[in-house]
Amino acid sequence: MEMDKSIYKDVYVFVEQRENKIQNVAKELIGKARELADELGEKVVAVLLGHNIEAKAKELIPYGADLVLCVDDRELQTYITEPYTQAITQIVNERKPSIVLLGATTIGRDLGPRLSARLGTGLTADCTGLDISEERELLMTRPAFGGNLMATIVCKDHRPQMSTVRPGVMRTKPKDDSRKGEIEMVKINFDKSKFKVRVLENIKEEKSMVDITQADILVSGGRGVGCVEGFDDLSELAKVLGAEVSASRAMVDAGLIPSERQVGQTGKTVRPDIYFALGISGAVQHLAGMEESEYIIAINKDKGASIFNAADLGIVGDLKQIVPALTKRLQEERNKKQ
Repeated sequence: MEMDKSIYKDVYVFVEQRENKIQNVAKELIGKARELADELGEKVVAVLLGHNIEAKAKELIPYGADLVLCVDDRELQTYITEPYTQAITQIVNERKPSIVLLGATTIGRDLGPRLSARLGTGLTADCTGLDISEERELLMTRPAFGGNLMATIVCKDHRPQMSTVRPGVMRTKPKDDSRKGEIEMVKINFDKSKFKVRVLENIKEEKSMVDITQADILVSGGRGVGCVEGFDDLSELAKVLGAEVSASRAMVDAGLIPSERQVGQTGKTVRPDIYFALGISGAVQHLAGMEESEYIIAINKDKGASIFNAADLGIVGDLKQIVPALTKRLQEERNKKQ
């Protein structure tokens, strides 16, 4: 039996929050949802789940939401797959959105597939682009074949059309405090017999490093850095600049830097004010994750390296000599000002 797609409308965004703090990816997705909804002539609906979360709902309207559906329940205090899946499944089945967007975070990557299965629809994961076709269908673009190809996927026969989008891919729209919207409290009828997991305790990993997607300056290393000692030099430069260290996939695969520091199609998308690309050749997969940086400084031995095509300032030379010299000079300038 063919689905009546005409009864499905509006663009829904799952608003990820952790410890009652709304995550940036939710604001990014609401901004993109606003673009898609305007093109369709429909509304943006933000879905906010949690406990003692109602006060946060009004924060979403200035970023583009027309309606915030707020589910405030003790069962949703900490993210657990089954309660969250039941809540969103009930909302989608009752309200029939045309599009549902989630962040491609650890939570979104867990929740998205479960929702897709419950709702009997498709899910396109890790999208880097979303557009509306002439047929008013969602065009979901994502890397394929190891990032060597970009595939655009359409969910023609089922609704809602579902997509997860990586944090940092979409730009957060400027906040508009004059926007008006509605907040609606929603009651969920949970089937607690299916709750098989309880969170007994949250233990946080102590991290001294800032999330690279939030950094103003990034010092990023590629194959040309070569070894642990090379990254020590990058760390010294980053320390003087007040920057964070990141890397290309090759350095993550080599075990020289953690995966959460990876920039590129299979890593994170970043937009710092200044991006140092040190010993990075400039493969298209890496460029996709950093090409929208405000100012790109590249250092590479190979004057034909593709990274120079994207750089605002390019230096051809040995970074193992240039980086320590640059660090020393910057430290001297800082000392003069103190």
